[in-house]
Amino acid sequence: MSEELDALYKNGTWTLVPLVPNTNVVDCKWVYRLKTDENGKISRYKARLVAKGFHQQHGVDYHETFSPVIKPTTIRTILSLAVTNRWSLRQLDIQTAFLHGDLAETVYMRQPPGFVDPNKPDHVCLLNKSLYGLKQAPRAWFNKLSTTLIQLGFHGSKTDPSLFILNSSGLLIYLLVYVDDIIITGNDPNTITNIIGRLNSLFALKDLGQLHYFLGVEVIHKNSDLVLSQRKYIADILYRAGLADCKPISTPMSTSHVLLPDDSPLLDDPSRYRQTVGALQYATLSRPDIAFAVNRVCQFMHAPTENHWSAVKRILRYLKGTTNMGLWIHHNTGYRLQAFSDSHWLTDLRAFSDSDWAGCPVDRRSTGGFAIYLGSNLISWSAKKQKTVSRSSTESEYKAIADTVAELLWLQSLLHELGLDNGAPTLWCDNLGATYLTANPVFHARTKHVEVDYHFVREQVSQGKLNVKFISTGDQIADIFTKPLPSEKFNFLRSKLQIVDRPELAGVY
Repeated sequence: MSEELDALYKNGTWTLVPLVPNTNVVDCKWVYRLKTDENGKISRYKARLVAKGFHQQHGVDYHETFSPVIKPTTIRTILSLAVTNRWSLRQLDIQTAFLHGDLAETVYMRQPPGFVDPNKPDHVCLLNKSLYGLKQAPRAWFNKLSTTLIQLGFHGSKTDPSLFILNSSGLLIYLLVYVDDIIITGNDPNTITNIIGRLNSLFALKDLGQLHYFLGVEVIHKNSDLVLSQRKYIADILYRAGLADCKPISTPMSTSHVLLPDDSPLLDDPSRYRQTVGALQYATLSRPDIAFAVNRVCQFMHAPTENHWSAVKRILRYLKGTTNMGLWIHHNTGYRLQAFSDSHWLTDLRAFSDSDWAGCPVDRRSTGGFAIYLGSNLISWSAKKQKTVSRSSTESEYKAIADTVAELLWLQSLLHELGLDNGAPTLWCDNLGATYLTANPVFHARTKHVEVDYHFVREQVSQGKLNVKFISTGDQIADIFTKPLPSEKFNFLRSKLQIVDRPELAGVY
């Protein structure tokens, strides 16, 4: 507590002033926390002074609060590029990050419990810097950090505001920000070291060395490859759900068990269901194999039943048997690397799109899914129920293609900002009608009911910016994101998602 308070005083976080009548004064408290490493061992005891932001009043002592964080797809894209080009990956942690943000509003706070100034007991703290717990603290810190990085020569990405890029005369440096956790990589280790030194002179920075544990994801290095694993995080979910010793099962969802809104009595305590499903959503960061099952149980958060909870427990039982599995990022990606200039290469984007027509027995909406690869590395995926009912399988597949193309366009913009040029991506679909519809205007008469905004796919194809090709259903990788599958097919498609078990990485892991 004394160390935390010393850091606050050193940072000039507040100034003691007499209480101004009729002003809002925010209370504060001490929060204690144990920080653990990737093995669950205690690495640090921490005490933090936190403002009670719920006492703040909108328009009085705070206005805007939103602060961007790095997208998971951006993280996987950067990791794929770094591994392919054999770049070092450095991890940084900004200590007391929120204390560096500058406040634009006038905020008063009571003195910390146990540390009231005996000479000025009736004074309050006029905050000069942001503090943990304040509603605007994340935004103030991000503004401070982004301003600093821009002064160092970086520019913020337009596709992902939490990505900062330094691209000059063949020099490429990428910096990813998730609140106070930072990943930095690039083609010049000396420049990276200099940037870290500059940041260390401005903030209380801790250089954690080679990237190994980020946002609850263990980054395992072996030779030139990486494996992203959430072993510890999944073990924690199993423990909290009381299933740490459960019996494993081969698939996350049964092919015969249909989930309905009123298929069994409501749960007495729905909060346990919601907490577990919310945790499972984060587990899909490195486990695309559970994306469909998690999306399905998410649809009953408002009124979960006992059968819904059984479906959640099945996902947990599947994770119990596959705890050691993770997402494999290859060095040998199959990229066609060709120099356009000092800092431009040609990269391959491949996508697989699928839909399960009228798969929901409740509202007959379809479930669409996609998998997008950069070279041979899976960087983006989705399993999501469509917003409208489709009148045919062709329509539902066409909608799924449109969602996939929207993600592809975003990824192309991201790669262009990263200094990479890529050719027209290839999208594989297992529905001939939808494939023809992307390029043949003759089908207009049969598709009057299809929303106009989905036809932007045809424009991309006509301009040569997209190739849509047919693939047989048996080879459609995105099938795993649209429906429950029998174990044999599920395991086959899971291997295509680059999900690997540690013992199976013979010669690589």
